Amino acid sequence: MRKEILNSKAFKLLSNKFVIASLVFVVWILFFDENSISRHLKDRRQLHELVQQKAYYQERIESDKQKYEELHKGKAELEKFAREQYYMSRPDEDVFIIEEVED
Repeated sequence: MRKEILNSKAFKLLSNKFVIASLVFVVWILFFDENSISRHLKDRRQLHELVQQKAYYQERIESDKQKYEELHKGKAELEKFAREQYYMSRPDEDVFIIEEVED
């Protein structure tokens, strides 16, 4: 039985030093190298997250630009913003804050 295994084509092929060196090289490249598959997948996932962040921040920039333009239209817009965002009031006014409670 042992002699049959040693004389088989598969054993001869796997015991070839070039095949062994090639297998070691392929395993090294796939798992341990700087450009391994795991590193490639990790980089792809990070790229996807960064693209999402870029889209989010571009939306934020657009909304902030609109707010900036509204604030620079005049004193009335600036006063409206201050009243809504910071609950400011004139000295003779009372401010009532009504919060909606969800069940």
